[in-house]
Amino acid sequence: MRLKFPFLYVVLLSGAAAALLLVLNAGGQRRIFPSSVISGDRIAVVDITGILTSSHNVSRGASSARSVIEQLDQFGEDNSVRALVLRIDSPGGTVVAAQEIFAAINRLREEKEKVVVASMADIAASGGYYIACSADRIFANPGTITGSIGVIMEFPNMEELFGKIGLKSNTIKSGEFKDTGSALREMTDREREVLQALIDDVYGQFVQAVQESRGMTPEKVRELADGRIFTGRQALELGLVDEIGDMTDAIRAAADLAGIEGEPEIVRKKKKVRFWDVLQGSAGAYLPVPGRTSARLLYLWK
Repeated sequence: MRLKFPFLYVVLLSGAAAALLLVLNAGGQRRIFPSSVISGDRIAVVDITGILTSSHNVSRGASSARSVIEQLDQFGEDNSVRALVLRIDSPGGTVVAAQEIFAAINRLREEKEKVVVASMADIAASGGYYIACSADRIFANPGTITGSIGVIMEFPNMEELFGKIGLKSNTIKSGEFKDTGSALREMTDREREVLQALIDDVYGQFVQAVQESRGMTPEKVRELADGRIFTGRQALELGLVDEIGDMTDAIRAAADLAGIEGEPEIVRKKKKVRFWDVLQGSAGAYLPVPGRTSARLLYLWK
């Protein structure tokens, strides 16, 4: 059926989307548990979900490090917030994203003297576990997937495919390693050595973070840091987490550590929904360009 007034329909749709946006974004914080005591003793919940990235434009189910850090900073400046619970449900992501969130949480604990407790959901592996290590105490469910301590970097090799279709490339470069990771040819031994040294350095940073936060020796961490995953119960036996418990247990522990008496008020920052996402029928952001992710250093369980 042909619309007689297509412009009118666009205007009406835009107006409806704008109204919905106002409703979805109303209020910066909301309570998730009822509180019988109105006081300044509040606990903030910060959700860290999906793939971790430093980019502002993230796909649905991903977390931008900047967005998480903005929440941490906001709650850090709020004197009524005595403690924070990190609800982590992430397989990790880029190295820098995990490290930036890790550093922001440490600043929160040291400079703002906030109590921070990590609550692991379905998965808190690799970069997700890295972030958990910044907390005062780590809770995992018995079946939580965690561990995967390590770093990975992948490059596609399409040399044979391009050869079959007759595609060739001429590369002009300023140095031997300028096109390292090119999909048009096999990687050389010297290039592998350079990249392995890069991986080893970033891996050492992960091991150091676990060592310092968990009170382990470097040798003990390296025994566990071969990329393997563990259940929450296994992680407890190995000393990678502190307690088995759900989010309610984590909130109670945060209240105890912060010296909060009675039932605390629990707040969680509402996620902003963008106008164009509503028009497209999606509350998520755009998918990242695949080609940009293959050459990144990743704390990620594949």
